Amino acid sequence: MSDTDVSEMSFEAAMQELEQVVGKLERGDVALEESIALYERGAKLKKRCEAKLKEAEEKVAAITLDGEGTPTGTTPVDAG
Repeated sequence: MSDTDVSEMSFEAAMQELEQVVGKLERGDVALEESIALYERGAKLKKRCEAKLKEAEEKVAAITLDGEGTPTGTTPVDAG
C-alpha cells in the first residue's frame, strides 16, 4: 500500500493501487486492523478514480461537422 496522497494520484496510479487493495482484501490473509486500513484506503482510491473519470468525461468534446462533413469545431458533451 502506497503512502502517496490519494488526491495527488493520477487515474492510472489510483486504479492500480485499488486493484492491489481489492486483491489483498479478497485473499483475506490480512489482520483485522490492516483490513480496515485497506478498506478505508480503497474507498478513497475509488472516489479518486470516479472524480478523475468525471473530469475526463467533462473534457470530452463532440466534433461538429458542416453540411459537407468537414469538422468545424467542437462542442462540449452534455453531461446531463
